[in-house]
Amino acid sequence: MSSTLIERPAPEAGVAAASSAPRRRTRVFALPEARWAAAATLLFLAALPLQLTGAPAWAWGPLYALAYATGGWEPAWAGLQALKEKTLDVDLLMIVAAIGAASIGQLMDGALLIVIFATSGALEALATARTADSVRGLLDLAPATATRLATDGGEESVATADLAVGDTILIRPGERVGADGRVLEGASEVDQATITGEPLPVAKEPGDEVFAGTLNGTGALRVRVERDAADSVIARIVRLVEEASETKAPTQLFIEKVEQRYSLGMVAATLAVFAVPLAFGANVTTALLRAMTFMIVASPCAVVLATMPPLLSAIANAGRHGVLVKSAVVMERLGQVDAVALDKTGTLTEGTPRVTAIRPLAGSGLTEAELLALAAAAEHPSEHPLARAVVDAARARGLALAAAEDFASAPGVGVRATVAGRAVAVGAPARLLGDGARLLGDGARPAGLRAGDRPTAGGAAGDLAASAAEVAAELEQGGRTAVLVTADGVPVGVLGIADRLRPDAIATVGALTNLTGALPMLVTGDNPRAAARLAAEVGITDVRAGLLPQDKVAAVQERERAGRRVLVIGDGVNDAPALAAAHTGIAMGRAGSDLALETADAVIVRDELATVPTVIALSRRARAFVVQNLVIASVFITGLVVWDLAGRLPLPLGVLGHEGSTVIVGLNGLRLLREAAWTKARAEVRG
Repeated sequence: MSSTLIERPAPEAGVAAASSAPRRRTRVFALPEARWAAAATLLFLAALPLQLTGAPAWAWGPLYALAYATGGWEPAWAGLQALKEKTLDVDLLMIVAAIGAASIGQLMDGALLIVIFATSGALEALATARTADSVRGLLDLAPATATRLATDGGEESVATADLAVGDTILIRPGERVGADGRVLEGASEVDQATITGEPLPVAKEPGDEVFAGTLNGTGALRVRVERDAADSVIARIVRLVEEASETKAPTQLFIEKVEQRYSLGMVAATLAVFAVPLAFGANVTTALLRAMTFMIVASPCAVVLATMPPLLSAIANAGRHGVLVKSAVVMERLGQVDAVALDKTGTLTEGTPRVTAIRPLAGSGLTEAELLALAAAAEHPSEHPLARAVVDAARARGLALAAAEDFASAPGVGVRATVAGRAVAVGAPARLLGDGARLLGDGARPAGLRAGDRPTAGGAAGDLAASAAEVAAELEQGGRTAVLVTADGVPVGVLGIADRLRPDAIATVGALTNLTGALPMLVTGDNPRAAARLAAEVGITDVRAGLLPQDKVAAVQERERAGRRVLVIGDGVNDAPALAAAHTGIAMGRAGSDLALETADAVIVRDELATVPTVIALSRRARAFVVQNLVIASVFITGLVVWDLAGRLPLPLGVLGHEGSTVIVGLNGLRLLREAAWTKARAEVRG
């Protein structure tokens, strides 16, 4: 056996640990907002049954009061702080509305408002904390230490933060790359999906660039450091996410914008209703009662409830169908998108390489099944993703695999094994038809073919070699990865491997085009040929390939500057900056990285891409319900206010009218909880 062979290394302690970064995760009750919200909720739930069963007020009244205090003090304080800045914050308005409800005996209504508001604040705080966790955890992808090579050939373990430009580091099989740099010696395959999103490991040779945090395969590499740790690509991703999150315009529900002006006007009008009659000699008690009635009937409760029930109902409905929308603000923003940017690997595709073509060569004497079985038997001991794809394809067809002996692999070339007495090699066509055959110890070479030569027609073996090169070129031109299979040094067939398109990808692209009025844009770190092939399949014409994370952000910002509201759909670490920078971001749930899941505004839990256009349509329906509710609330408020000012509206009747309008808009919004709402949204997309 040739000394150049690299046997498959035995798993080492630490290699497995290196393959995934430690997970940072803030506990829910580590946040004070969550603790206060939980306390308010428990107190409310304790008081409610006592009140409903007719218990005396002294039994449930103090519990409601404690719910007001525990859930309301933080938003009240935030509202007062905002008031110092001359802003009437929605936090303070909710507290005033709750206290107003309590002042007229509606303790339960006010407490419920407090609980809803406190829970919303806790969820927002948790989402912020989890995003920060994921951003910090991303830095853990880069190893803490690296092996630096001294000029005398010695090795020393140093912190990656202490590496300087020009240092040479050794990266052993299974280790993560410690710094951005360029390969000086060695050959291997590096999984750099965290940076580029490419589904397959990339062959690395002297002169090729490697990135910190990417995972080395089976070969050893000597790398010259070209960037400081603070300037590495992985560090830049962290900065991009943080900057995008900080500079993104503050989100606000539509109703909050209206409510600012409405509430200021209501406060001023209430004071006027009290003061003007007094100025003309009215009785203080009468003026106060009229002003109190006016404040109740004109209060923003119904206006607030005009928005939240439809949006929360839409969120619950989407959740039942596998789409986790993180807030009411996000649900509202989803309906505003008018442009879409899609990632390729793991989003439009399944993110797993699969055999898509089996081409036995004429003259090889093999059928498709025999070629696949031969390749799978040789690949069976390998852990390479392409090997797994070949073995999985054979198993899917129920093929029996012969035992492989004398297995060996060469990074960037392929594998070799003895199968049923034949020397079988499986790997890169350019390598197996060149020097790779020697590296794998595959001594037989097609007749007349020297190392590095292109195969030419000369004898049966030469014809097969030429045919193999043509088939491989055809498959690669179509965006597939070509894998050559040789038996006893003679090419016998070529396999085509590609990341498979999701079944609903084409329909989803069409639906998104109909909803936004523009074709989606494909943004991917994958190579241009693979990107172009997939784009042609789904009908996308705007293709941006070979992008690093900052390039994806630039592509999104270009659309945003043109006045578009861009929805980004992705799954990887390299998508996180674009997800943060976009108007709205959606992450794929099953294969999505922690950073993408926490950065995104919504998550497709079951990776059903077709739910994206449906949830956009549902968001637009929710917005229509909000408008309906605002009209209903406006009619009630206007009628009651006119009655109070022009005549004499009894306080109980004012309370009844106010509560009635609140109940009506609430029930109207709850209609979006029904299955029919999702069905209609889906039909709207398909129609």
